[in-house]
Amino acid sequence: MLEPSGLYYPYRFARFYLLGMQDVLGTEGLDAILGLAGLTTYLRDLPPDNMERKFDFSILAALSAALEEWYGARGGRGLSLRIGRSWFDQGLHSFGAFAGMAHPAFLALPLHSRARLGLDALCAIFMQHTDQQMKLTVQDTTYEVSVDVSPMAWGRQADRPVCHALVGLMQACLHYASDGYEYHVYENACRAAGYDDCVFVINQKPIGQTGG
Repeated sequence: MLEPSGLYYPYRFARFYLLGMQDVLGTEGLDAILGLAGLTTYLRDLPPDNMERKFDFSILAALSAALEEWYGARGGRGLSLRIGRSWFDQGLHSFGAFAGMAHPAFLALPLHSRARLGLDALCAIFMQHTDQQMKLTVQDTTYEVSVDVSPMAWGRQADRPVCHALVGLMQACLHYASDGYEYHVYENACRAAGYDDCVFVINQKPIGQTGG
């Protein structure tokens, strides 16, 4: 188990994450990863459904590392992407501005506006409720989301980015805000690989869109 970070998610966010793991891996798969990560306390009970900010980043790092150890680097990456998407669907979509994104007035906005507002909402939720600091920057053809301390990278060393669940989370956020479009999201820099921040790059045009 990694050393505690002193940085935290609220229990409810962690609960959604573990429910996302269970959704993707099944109960037996989740139990195997919890055991491998030394987190057997969660075999019986998920984190409580409240907003106390007490779920240490090191636990999420241990879960991410255990996924790659159990399924291999490629398999762990693919599963983490799916877990990140399910994490959003388990309940994060009901927070903040996301709650109003099914309203006809929001859906009438231009696609690029909805995508940016979705990323803005995601950053705002994590900035308000967690110790994960996020910043959105708009470039000519891309969005960049920087995370100063990613839970998935805490205390880890790797020769490649490891925050795949956050990539999946951003994909799901954009899918929701755009009412069904898929976006290409990738992690361009990662603290686990020696960078100061984890940086995620998102193409402004959704996959398959060729028009202006």
